[in-house]
This record gives sequence, C-alpha cells and structure tokens, in this order.
Amino acid sequence: MVRIRVLVVDDHRIFAESLAAALAAEPDVDVSAAGSGPAALRCLERAVAEGRRFDVLLVDADLGAAQGVPAQREPGSGPPPGSDGIALVAGVRVSHPGVRTVVLAERDEPRRAALALQAGASGWVAKDSSLSRLLAVIRGVLREETHLPPALLTGVLRELTAARKHRTDSERLVESLTPREHEVLRCMVAGLGRKDVAARLFLSPHTVRTHMQNVLGKLGVHSTLAAVALARRAGVRPAELAGDVVERSGQLA
Repeated sequence: MVRIRVLVVDDHRIFAESLAAALAAEPDVDVSAAGSGPAALRCLERAVAEGRRFDVLLVDADLGAAQGVPAQREPGSGPPPGSDGIALVAGVRVSHPGVRTVVLAERDEPRRAALALQAGASGWVAKDSSLSRLLAVIRGVLREETHLPPALLTGVLRELTAARKHRTDSERLVESLTPREHEVLRCMVAGLGRKDVAARLFLSPHTVRTHMQNVLGKLGVHSTLAAVALARRAGVRPAELAGDVVERSGQLA
C-alpha cells in the first residue's frame, strides 16, 4: 500500500492534534503535526534527511495570527517564509517543490484564496469540512488537481484576473527604465538605502538620488515603498546582497 505522508501545520494545538488523529485513522495516511511555520520547515528538512519526505502540507490560513503576524499579505512582501500561512506556502514552493500544500481556512475569502494559489497552494478548504471531503482534496492534489469551494470560484477568478492586469501594467512601467535605473530598483527591492546603493554601484549619493527620482517618476509613484510594491508585482528580483559581484565595465552613470 502506498502511504500518503501529511503534515498538519496549525498553531491551535487542539485542532491540530484532533485533525492529525482523524487522518491517522486512515489506513493509507501517515500524519504529523507542527505548531508554527518555522517548525514545519524543520520537519520538512528532517524528513528529507531521513529519506521519508512529506507529500502534503495542510496549512492554517491564519497561522501566526495569535502572535500578531498579519494574515493578509502578498507573497514576498512581508517577513521571511514560514511566518504566516501564505508565506509558508510560498517558502515550501521554493524549498520543497514536490510537496503539495492545502490551506485550511475558517472563512471563504476570495482575495486570500487567490493569494494562496499565487503562492503555490493546490487547494483552499474550509476547516469545518468533513473528513471525507478533506481526504478527497488530499488525494486530488496529489493527482495535480486544484481544489476550491464552488462558492469561491467566481471571486478567486476575478482576483486572479485583476492581479494579472496589475502585473502586466507593472511590467510595462518597469520596462521603461534604463538598465542603470533597473539596477537601482533592484537595490531598492533588496531594502538598500541611498548610501548603500551608491557604495554598491560605485556612484555618488547625489547620482543615486537622481536615479531614484527618475525611477519613481517613470513608475508613477511617490514613495520607495510604492515603487518596491510595484516592482514585486512585475517580478523584479532583489539585488543579491551576498557573494554578488557588480560588473562595472560598460555601466555608466
């Protein structure tokens, strides 16, 4: 019998233990539980080291909310992966791409469900769903299916369409930047201030200030935070801060 290895990730201990016990009663399911995102990532790493990888993560949508971590956040715009439910989904997608993730939610929220799918989740399921429904979702995502409650479909499609339009508009604006301005924007996405950007790119702070002003103007925004948010929507990657050698040849301020 092929067994399915499931990891329940929820900081409500009673719920996590109850769900884990119910799933463990199934003859083809092995289940473990973790009480936080970082703990879940450690479980995944340990399982890989021991040669017994997990197949599916069931992740609480409100993971970390009890510790004051905001629940509504676009992937890549907040704390490190694992600090909340959607951030954990995004982190697992990168570090353990073979693991399927399903988000468990107390409420039907089209925007957050869309964010979860964008982060890499394969499903969004109500916490009060029946065990048979949850098992059907677990087995379905292992067949590369995506599962959403029917009542959420229209709202999620609307959110994904809007997100795609925003991304396209953002990409068009970013394409208007010169190569030097694009590099300055990558530094801004990485969180570097003007002096750090100047040191990194071998420019004067005054020149960097001019480039930053040009970036804001071309992107049509009025602050660094807004520029960074737009850049992330456009898929701009942050400048690497370690082991990254700046090529000076051919780069003119």
